[in-house]
Amino acid sequence: MRLGYINYLNCYPFYYHTLEKEPLPDAEIVPGYPSELNKMMVQGELDLSPISAAAYADIQKKVVLLPDFCLSSVGYVRSVILNSKSPIEYLHNKRVGLSSASETSVVLLKILLQNYYKVEPVYVPTQPKPSLKDENLDATLIIGNEAITRTEPVAYTYDLGDLWMRKTGFPVVFAVFAVQESAINKYPSQIHAIVNSYHKSLGCLECERELLIQKAAEKYPDIQYDIHAYYQLLQYKFTEEMKDALRFYFRLAGELGLLSQVGTLKFLT
Repeated sequence: MRLGYINYLNCYPFYYHTLEKEPLPDAEIVPGYPSELNKMMVQGELDLSPISAAAYADIQKKVVLLPDFCLSSVGYVRSVILNSKSPIEYLHNKRVGLSSASETSVVLLKILLQNYYKVEPVYVPTQPKPSLKDENLDATLIIGNEAITRTEPVAYTYDLGDLWMRKTGFPVVFAVFAVQESAINKYPSQIHAIVNSYHKSLGCLECERELLIQKAAEKYPDIQYDIHAYYQLLQYKFTEEMKDALRFYFRLAGELGLLSQVGTLKFLT
């Protein structure tokens, strides 16, 4: 079966066990940006994959979610940021670049600006790491590894996980793990093995943290941020608190017409 992998530092702890210790014999790992994995899940080219949480809205009728895992933060996250030449309150009618790497953070930013700052910028699609200087932009959304590598000096930097928590009181679920319903009966043992591998990987994050961080640094040598501190900011367990936070996010996004309405979250049993 084909297994997606968000090729970012934040997702590495889920794949540490299979990449460094015990490979999954019947799974082809396909790395990519979240947006690339989202598209492959839509087209049925992946059987199981982490996807942008926002992407679930469009494929909710054909997938189920793994109930135990997510990529989330409670407040400050560091790898989902808005760089701006001016204060966020002054971005009305300004050109704001939106990273092509993800969907969740794009919708998150639009909700924050529209609902909580009452501004409507001109949104401009950009590459994953746009430059304020080179692309004639007033602000840029940057996520993932691109946000935690060396960046150009900017006047204002906003952490969207922090803004979301302060404005709504909720954490942010950035990514979830989706399984094609067509793959459930076709690959039951492989799915079971992947779930077990994820559990083992997160166990390694607890019991051999320094070694995991060392391997992560070797895999992503351009990262300029303290990986130990970064992994303390992230949340990997899909708790009831996180599920409620995701439902709140979907409700707001649906009300604003930014995403299709999401019904009851469907989970793999």
